[in-house]
Amino acid sequence: MLSKEKPVTTPLWKLSQIVIVLAICIFMALPSGADNPGAGVVDSQTFLQRNLTPAGPGAGASAAAVEKLVGQLTLKEKIGQMTQLEIGMITDGKGQDLRINPEKLHKAVGEYGVGSILNVNDEALPVQKWHEIIRAIQEEAKKSRLKIPVLYGIDTIHGANYIVGSTLFPQPLAMAATWNPELMLRGSQIAAAETRKAGIPWAFSPVLDAGRQPLWSRLWETFGEDTYLATVMGVATVRGYEGSDLSSPVNVSASLKHYVGYSFPTTGGDRSPALIPENTLREYFLPNFAAAVKAGAHTVMVNSSEVNGIPGHTNSYLLKDVLHGELGLQGFVVSDWMDIKKLVGVHHIAANEKEATRIAVLAGIDMSMVPSDYSFSNLLLELAQEGKVPVNRVDEAVKRILTVKYQLGLFDDPLRGMESKTVIGSPESRQASLEAARESITLLKNENHTLPLSKTARILVTGPDADSLIPLNNGWSYTWQGDRASMYPKDRPTILKAIQEKIGTGNVTYVPGTTFDREVDVAKATEAASKADAVVICIGEWAYAETPGNITDLTLPDAQLFLVHKIEETKKPVILVLTEGRPRIISRIADPAKAIVMAYNPGNEGGQAIADILFGDVNPSGKLPVTYPRWPNRLFTYDHKVFEGEGNGEGKAQGAPQFEFGSGLSYTSFSYSQLHVAQATPSGNRAIQVEVTVKNAGDRAGKEVVQLYLSKRFASVTPPLKRLKRFAKVSLQPGESRSLSFELTPDDLSFIGLDNKRVVEPGVFDVMVGGLQQSFEWK
Repeated sequence: MLSKEKPVTTPLWKLSQIVIVLAICIFMALPSGADNPGAGVVDSQTFLQRNLTPAGPGAGASAAAVEKLVGQLTLKEKIGQMTQLEIGMITDGKGQDLRINPEKLHKAVGEYGVGSILNVNDEALPVQKWHEIIRAIQEEAKKSRLKIPVLYGIDTIHGANYIVGSTLFPQPLAMAATWNPELMLRGSQIAAAETRKAGIPWAFSPVLDAGRQPLWSRLWETFGEDTYLATVMGVATVRGYEGSDLSSPVNVSASLKHYVGYSFPTTGGDRSPALIPENTLREYFLPNFAAAVKAGAHTVMVNSSEVNGIPGHTNSYLLKDVLHGELGLQGFVVSDWMDIKKLVGVHHIAANEKEATRIAVLAGIDMSMVPSDYSFSNLLLELAQEGKVPVNRVDEAVKRILTVKYQLGLFDDPLRGMESKTVIGSPESRQASLEAARESITLLKNENHTLPLSKTARILVTGPDADSLIPLNNGWSYTWQGDRASMYPKDRPTILKAIQEKIGTGNVTYVPGTTFDREVDVAKATEAASKADAVVICIGEWAYAETPGNITDLTLPDAQLFLVHKIEETKKPVILVLTEGRPRIISRIADPAKAIVMAYNPGNEGGQAIADILFGDVNPSGKLPVTYPRWPNRLFTYDHKVFEGEGNGEGKAQGAPQFEFGSGLSYTSFSYSQLHVAQATPSGNRAIQVEVTVKNAGDRAGKEVVQLYLSKRFASVTPPLKRLKRFAKVSLQPGESRSLSFELTPDDLSFIGLDNKRVVEPGVFDVMVGGLQQSFEWK
């Protein structure tokens, strides 16, 4: 008699882990660099269509289970789930001496039933230390009455940056400069897997704030100024983090931040007020969040500041009506650091913290990042007992939080991820980071083919950013500010060391020249320049994050400008390498420079990537995700409205930026031809087909970003000059041509109208691709 055996099945999360590993391995098997173009085309429209599908529900994510559990919770236990504390509330010491304090931990998890804990105390920890901490937290949770696991969250910004030895990728602005969502997806998968390996299932990213204020100290955390580009890269991040099954040991929950308008402070200062009309908010700021929610993002973090006089934490219209009602968020909303308290002392919305707590919870805050005391729990308990906050509102928040915990698989295994096969900082992951850095670097100027440099040339390397990993990474790198040199790996080359490895130390002279803002040995650097064949000057910014990065002037510090000016006086070819998180103004030194390379913050592999570009081992393919301003009082985005005088020659020259959004040179050349726009037919699906041919007209392989812009000639609301609607990154061999097809839908022709609703109006549109233009009429 044959026995009937149960079929062997593989859990979905295991399959997803296998898929991710295979995807990385397949990628690593492909030729690297722009001279080995690989598969060919990465198309934004196809990418979005493929990835705007949410992750699966995860383990045990049934509404019935959540309802049953909420019914068993006491009021105090419910409010505990809405409370988030920082790690210092359960530990003693800091840095590598951080250790669990059992009494503190019991008070937080055992007595208060705290639902979430976050971040580090001072600096990144080894994965073994994380295991020790997370295991202790979840063991304490198991001792509680209902054994509800704690949701740990952390700032994973450009990789698992609070885990020692992790893979650090280029910062998000640099990732946007790749115009390659597949790279963003791959990097996010690696970041998620390394974060979950530590036992941490929740990442406080991506930053989906529109980077339209270049002064802002968090610009480098964004995907740039364009709504469409940021939407594509944001979706890539969410899908990379959350995968097809949120409970997988290689996936984490994303947290979209900082909803909404935080990135557009009027003064440019972090956490300062913004004035954004609703039609502008809906046109340029909300679409990024809408697409990421549609892609399945499970949590949202709120704007720390205010828009139009209403703090983000009290704006029930944006939190309830728009975020949950219109955008369809199914997960929960978490406050930012101490922001409910700040409704009293900063925003003056409430007379005391108890009133601030009431307003924030009723406005739609589900979880409060207190984070350093128990005031939120105590005050909300009082408010609920007094009937000032309805219990059904508390229940609503708790259901959302518990649902995400179920979806993450925490009830099945609160330590999930610790035993995964993920290798922190593996060679394959580092290679993926190097590829991203190479594709991000943007060649802005290359007069007389100064680049690539000869490997036999005598090179002077100078400037404050030449011999440090700190400016290659910026903030959120092992520490909050990213400025602690001792935390950085010793085996990654700086720009200087990468150049020395590339051409030999005998061909390289190094003189610091200046610090970030102080002259050191400018005369010595100038003398050395006179003996060199070319000079690589590494200038830009040091590390900073959030408010400490506030500045009053975008102009590069005088010390750096003086260094460049003195070296340019020697008439030797000057190559400027900019490592910076925002576009610092260089108009006083840009014209005499022979070449300008924008490196952004390319991460730990950035030194090698920059050297690869400078000496021609990799053909640059990055494109600016922001407009690079020429003047400190002439700040605008590429999609601005026409202003008086812009159309004539003199006005246009005075108002022109230093470098246009979307610009970036190559060591080869590309030509465009055969632009064709097929008119939509009333009886069809109303889609507009656009075809164009791009050719590599040069003598070496390269990658080109084909950018499709759309402009409406007349509208009831003044139209912008143009808007990016589609893009594709194309790899081409010398002489190779490729025909590309794009489809525009009625939504691409729409705008936010006079009634703050999206509308499509009849009229003439211009399609622009690679210097070609063709019009069509929409009826």
